[in-house]
Amino acid sequence: MTDPTAEVTHTIASGVAHLTLNRPEALNAITPPQRDRLTALLEESSADPSVRAVVLTGTGRGFCAGADLRGGGGAEERIAGDVARVIRLGAQRLIAAVLDCEKPVIAAVNGTAAGLGAHLALACDLVLAAESARFIEVFVRRGLVPDGGGAYLLPRLLGPQRAKELMFFGDTVTATDAERLGLVNRVVPDDELEKTARDWAERLATGPTRALALTKQLVNASLDTDRATAFAAEAAAQEINMTTQDAREGVASFVERRSPRYRGR
Repeated sequence: MTDPTAEVTHTIASGVAHLTLNRPEALNAITPPQRDRLTALLEESSADPSVRAVVLTGTGRGFCAGADLRGGGGAEERIAGDVARVIRLGAQRLIAAVLDCEKPVIAAVNGTAAGLGAHLALACDLVLAAESARFIEVFVRRGLVPDGGGAYLLPRLLGPQRAKELMFFGDTVTATDAERLGLVNRVVPDDELEKTARDWAERLATGPTRALALTKQLVNASLDTDRATAFAAEAAAQEINMTTQDAREGVASFVERRSPRYRGR
């Protein structure tokens, strides 16, 4: 059995956790052990105070070509509930780990992002795409329903009509079109992707980490709540944030007319 720790490389530098899918021969199609390893690393990064931002990318020509279907046979008998259980504890848990991570997560999409791979990228807080990147809602091509949170994520990013267009047809979306649609924040030349992602992540890693976590939580919840609930959550988040060292530093630096020195505390 392949070691999943080799299939997802993990380094921490300058407060940034770099998580890299490492199956280039398969365009980083994700196996169950690899998926579980990535989920665990995201959860660890969320809890680790030394990590203040995360970059997620892939090696080779592909970001992630989706779930690796080659290992699963289609002829074996299934018990009702098996598929739902696997999705809930697998793909959905992975996407939830990105959405729930208390650190900003940047996707550096270096090639094909298809199926679960596309949803993995789009669940991130910021998405950088190389010019060669491609996004594909591949499920319909296989006669499948989108999973890994796709029907949750895409309407929130695009609206229902655009989301249905991508999911009904399964057409390839270029990096340029993805930027135009609002799926990605910025498109950069392929040879600048790694540096741009590192620069963005290191900038976030010097920011007020708890304030960023609370901001992420508020924004992610905003589309599922009414105004009164959102306003109450905002006030509560600010109350919590004002107890942090970084909030006190931010106010003090403004009064003293100097640049703030945030410590993520």
